[in-house]
Amino acid sequence: MRKSYRVKKEKEFQYVFKNGKSYANKKFVVYVLAKEQPHFRVGISVGKKIGNAVTRNAVKRKIRASIYEMKDRIDPSLDFLVIARPSVSNLSSKEVYSNLLHVFKLSKIIK
Repeated sequence: MRKSYRVKKEKEFQYVFKNGKSYANKKFVVYVLAKEQPHFRVGISVGKKIGNAVTRNAVKRKIRASIYEMKDRIDPSLDFLVIARPSVSNLSSKEVYSNLLHVFKLSKIIK
């Protein structure tokens, strides 16, 4: 994903946390905020409880790959944050995809 598709700055993260609505399942928490923009933006957060840097980066790659596969179905007017819970570290790519799909349907990110 290009940088224009990412929520990068701390201020932007905090704005979505404070003003967005949260949805969750056992593996992920998603904060969603509607905005006027040409395409969606996503922020990914993987905490230290998940594991060392190698493990955290592997989880982020799986999340990014799953979002990339869904990108045509995602509502373009949204900023959203994906926060991984500790039980995500030992999931396969397919399991990450199915859990993200579930929480995205709950939060109506996917049309």
